[in-house]
Amino acid sequence: MPDNVVDWLALPLQFPFMQRALLVGILVGVVGAVLSCFLILKGWSLLGDAISHGVLPGVAIAYVVGLPIALGAFLSGLLCVWGIGWVKQQTRVKEDTVIGILFTGFFAVGLILLSRIESEVHLMHILFGSLLGITPEDLIQLLAIAGLVLAIVLIKQRDLRLFCFDVDYARSIGLNTAGLHLLFLSLLSLTIVASMKTVGIILVIAMLISPGATAYLLSDRFGRMLWIAAGTAVLSTIGGVYTSFYLDASTSGLIVLFQAAFFGLALIFSPKYGVLVQQLRNLRSA
Repeated sequence: MPDNVVDWLALPLQFPFMQRALLVGILVGVVGAVLSCFLILKGWSLLGDAISHGVLPGVAIAYVVGLPIALGAFLSGLLCVWGIGWVKQQTRVKEDTVIGILFTGFFAVGLILLSRIESEVHLMHILFGSLLGITPEDLIQLLAIAGLVLAIVLIKQRDLRLFCFDVDYARSIGLNTAGLHLLFLSLLSLTIVASMKTVGIILVIAMLISPGATAYLLSDRFGRMLWIAAGTAVLSTIGGVYTSFYLDASTSGLIVLFQAAFFGLALIFSPKYGVLVQQLRNLRSA
């Protein structure tokens, strides 16, 4: 073990795979954190879960027909969301029930296909990610996806915020809410495809919920929420990558665990909405 803090911080960075893991983890974490704020504002947390599980059949089919796996995953995720919307419109079943049925159905189809297809696609890497196995080619692809998503969110931030906060008001002032709906789902699918290489499709849902939920407890201003969510995502990535290096444990699991820890701290110590503050107020009023 290193003798001082500087050596402790520098040792993992001597390895190129650790440098790539840290950079990719931060990129994906920031993109997921930004979108998580919109998901929390819209109340669509389960939708992110649905897309993350719905990409699995696309991975298998893309491999069979020779298409890029990222493209297959992206289209499969959009198909899952389209199916959820169609079933919801055709039946009286509530949306959360429809989401639960369809995303588990898509996930099951993906598991069956991958179990029957002899391929180089490792199921465990898809489900749980392989952050330390990121290649330079993966890094370039992830940089392109992260840059594209963040650029679009920056350009369309005001419209997306209005769409997520009050879709009726957004429609009344002339915004194309159907187009914004499709745009947001596309950005969400792209982010999940990118995250598939890092934390996997099972744990990606935490990256799309925890940062936004933490920021929501700490601020009532959306702009500040974005910064808080991104900050906790960066700190969680750094903490998870370094801890995994020294403990030889799951990198993606530790990143998600750090994010859960930040949420727990916000839940207890939030200056306005924390459990501790609420109890102190109750004692004072009593």
